[in-house]
Amino acid sequence: MFQNNILTLNNISKSFSGIKVLEDVSLQIEKGKVHALMGENGAGKSTLMKILVGLLQADAGEILLEGEVISGLSVHAILGKGIAMIHQEILMVPDLSVAQNIFLGKESHRFSWLNASEINHKSKQILADLKLNISPKIKVKNLSIADRQMVEIAKAISNKAKVIIMDEPTSALSEIEVVILFGIIESLKNQGVAIIYISHKMDEIFKISDTITVLRDGKLITTKKAEELDNQSLINLMVGREISELFPVTKIEVGKTLISVKNLGRKNVFSDVNFEVKAGEVLGLAGLVGAGRSEIARAIAGLDKIDAGTITIDSEETQFKSPLDAIRLGIGFVTEDRKALGFIPQMTIKENFSLASLEEFSKMGFVNTKEEIKSTQIVYNNLKVKASGLSQKVINLSGGNQQKVVIGKVLMSNPKIIIFDEPTRGIDVGAKFEIYKLINTLKAKGLAIILISSEMPEILGLCDRILVLSRGKQMAILSKSEASQEKIMQYAIH
Repeated sequence: MFQNNILTLNNISKSFSGIKVLEDVSLQIEKGKVHALMGENGAGKSTLMKILVGLLQADAGEILLEGEVISGLSVHAILGKGIAMIHQEILMVPDLSVAQNIFLGKESHRFSWLNASEINHKSKQILADLKLNISPKIKVKNLSIADRQMVEIAKAISNKAKVIIMDEPTSALSEIEVVILFGIIESLKNQGVAIIYISHKMDEIFKISDTITVLRDGKLITTKKAEELDNQSLINLMVGREISELFPVTKIEVGKTLISVKNLGRKNVFSDVNFEVKAGEVLGLAGLVGAGRSEIARAIAGLDKIDAGTITIDSEETQFKSPLDAIRLGIGFVTEDRKALGFIPQMTIKENFSLASLEEFSKMGFVNTKEEIKSTQIVYNNLKVKASGLSQKVINLSGGNQQKVVIGKVLMSNPKIIIFDEPTRGIDVGAKFEIYKLINTLKAKGLAIILISSEMPEILGLCDRILVLSRGKQMAILSKSEASQEKIMQYAIH
């Protein structure tokens, strides 16, 4: 199909425990182009990329880089051939410096000693070429998520990568940082580097992709030039059905105020935050990265202490000493960082579901397993979790289904107020639609919902009112009829 191929995957197949996750998938990647790999969670994207970089071995098929067969090589050998991957979960050693991370495994030595000055010098040059103002000597743990993402790109470039796989590279970036990243991608294309780009953000895909491949249920559906597709046709290819109305409209009669926040403050983080949320209402928190949205959510959920102000739940002023206090008072918190804070990967779906509500099933220190299974099965069915059953470990689920487990755990505690912090980050459009429907269902049941999202369509599509923050300050509260993307951004960059 393409004249300038650098990478070819022929008839790749892979099964786990007899279940086919990839079936005869073929790809051709062009030099100096961005090739988007699209599909719902569980479509086989991650498995295919893990095979490409040597983390998994295919059951059948072959991979050729510049005409040379590289199937079956180790991760280190694949990296040496010029294929690098920037993972969604950033894989770096936090206590090492930026330079040490960039040159990890390929350090310069002098008389058996690490040549720190050389790797610092080389790293400084790579970072400068990327127009990044990051010191090579700073420890990675002291960097923001966005800067860590940029260092991962610098690491790939240091490997003289011919093909770079980017898995959800903008999930933790602000709009300004996304612009910088896209500039870097353009520069890499001009140098002949091929980019395989995985993202669930449709606007990004059409902004930077030259070619789009769609996988569904482990099978190749199509490969097309980006200009041959639009938003709706791409969604239809991914999910195999038409999602005509992404944000379901539900008109709910709002009830009494369930949560009220007055003059809330945390030193050097946010101050003078005031809002209330009624039963059957969704309040959005909007703003750029660093505006204080998640920090406010953490304070309300009892994770962080406040220095000023009050939180009133159901007309009663409260003070939280721990997240358990918040849970007992009816506050559920769906964290933005599901992998680190939302679930325990090696535990089962059942165990994760009941984690925050074991008191309900316990008597004299013993868990009533029969009742636990009965209750968790109801939540499992209602959320339509795609798994082999309640006994499946959460680590083996797709991102969208892991997110359902996090939400299920919160629902098990019977909250009356739920905070959703980036509930659809890194999940596909089909799973997003299910979460949107769930939020509307919870709204219809009379819950008060606080929604944090970096995706403007979600904020505008789901929220009844929108509180806009800028650098820890409350700038405005807009009604649904007042709100627009332009108006929110005007307040957010104030």
